[in-house]
Amino acid sequence: MELTITRPDDWHLHLRDGDLLGAIVPHSANHFGKAIVMPNLKPPITTTAAAISYRESILKVLPSNSDFTPLMTLYLTDTTSPEEIKLARKSGAVFAVKLYPAGATTNSQDGVTDLFGKCLPVLEEMVEQNMPLLVHGEVTDPDVDVFDREKVFIDTVLQPLIQRLPQLKVVMEHITTMDAVKFVESCKEEAFVIYLDSVTCSGSVAATVTPQHLILNRNAIFKGGLQPHYYCLPVLKREIHRQAIVSAVTSGSKRFFLGTDSAPHERQRKECSCGCAGIYNAPVALSVYAKVFEQAGALDKLEGFTSLNGPDFYGLPRNTSKIKLTKTPWKVPESFTFSFGEIVPMFAGETLEWQASTI
Repeated sequence: MELTITRPDDWHLHLRDGDLLGAIVPHSANHFGKAIVMPNLKPPITTTAAAISYRESILKVLPSNSDFTPLMTLYLTDTTSPEEIKLARKSGAVFAVKLYPAGATTNSQDGVTDLFGKCLPVLEEMVEQNMPLLVHGEVTDPDVDVFDREKVFIDTVLQPLIQRLPQLKVVMEHITTMDAVKFVESCKEEAFVIYLDSVTCSGSVAATVTPQHLILNRNAIFKGGLQPHYYCLPVLKREIHRQAIVSAVTSGSKRFFLGTDSAPHERQRKECSCGCAGIYNAPVALSVYAKVFEQAGALDKLEGFTSLNGPDFYGLPRNTSKIKLTKTPWKVPESFTFSFGEIVPMFAGETLEWQASTI
């Protein structure tokens, strides 16, 4: 079986920097046309100037025949200014601003501590500039169970944010729960309305979905022992949540689109007493997405999710080139070895059913 689809884009990608950047970028550039690049480096990408410099670093290490386009983002802090948002829009290089609640995930210690108290003028300027806010949707309160942090974030941060700024474009990234699915699906195209305790928001809310949250549940972290290469944030959830996400993305809804959250770490930083969060899925992502849609009997909806919904939401052109997905078994490498160390990919050593190739 073969499928030919519009070349996909990745709307949530970690490319890191230094030697790691040069090592991994070909895995994404091979099959994706564009990618929203995350800004959580050390130090974080908090200014337009830094974003442009990072973009130049990415372009320098791309394969010579690549037309991959990195779309840059800014890391929102308590001190980000409205002027910076204006500069970002004028640059033509920055396409979104990322909200990391302080302490929520890798390199998020410089993130936001008081969204409404310190960032409201910036958010209002983002509305004026039509600049999307990309949200890591988890609270960081240690009293909130790690498996409940997405739902609590929706209730205490995201719903009040949409009520306050209904015209703000928001992407709830790497959703993991049926609560997130219900919230995004409740966001109708019509004007913002509040009905009693429920919220119906404008058509400016969407979500990205990773391959791991579509195909794995939290049992995978503990199968046969502790599996560090299946540890990511937000953490994998119960099977009922996975099923809800699969139903949403395979329904054909334009609210959901591909965002791998591919997040490489060296093996020694994953397999240790306090391992890093992140799954390196760039080499296998399209294979996994194809399997999920095939199992759901929805291969006809795959192209919309991978290639059309994302650029439409961002108001960017769809890719004109194509890729081919072929149902032919292939074995995922056990690891990728570089001068600085090893990176273990998702499903290392396993055989996958779908393989992507350029046309």
